[in-house]
Amino acid sequence: MQYALMVYNDPAERDKVPPAEFEAAYAEYQALELDRRCVAAAQLQPAETATSVRVRGGRTLVTDGPFADTKEVLGGLCLIEAANLDEALEMAAAIPAARYGGVVEVWPVVPR
Repeated sequence: MQYALMVYNDPAERDKVPPAEFEAAYAEYQALELDRRCVAAAQLQPAETATSVRVRGGRTLVTDGPFADTKEVLGGLCLIEAANLDEALEMAAAIPAARYGGVVEVWPVVPR
């Protein structure tokens, strides 16, 4: 089954990570991308570069940045193939953001 791992991080917490530790964490992200269970992965540009689009009453409304009420922002995503939810959770727990003040949401993907 496929799962989307939505990686949220707190940029303020990420900035506190020592450079050598940050490099090691980045290598973990690269290893995840090379994992045979990883179907696709993408790191997103900073939240300030995002644009939100809504259509209300037939009018398109465009605003800068994401609509977020939390300090955590979506930093990336990974689509994986896992045998079950437990395997997907294990992979999510290995993502560095999960231990550096962020969170990884695990979403089952609707089969097509």
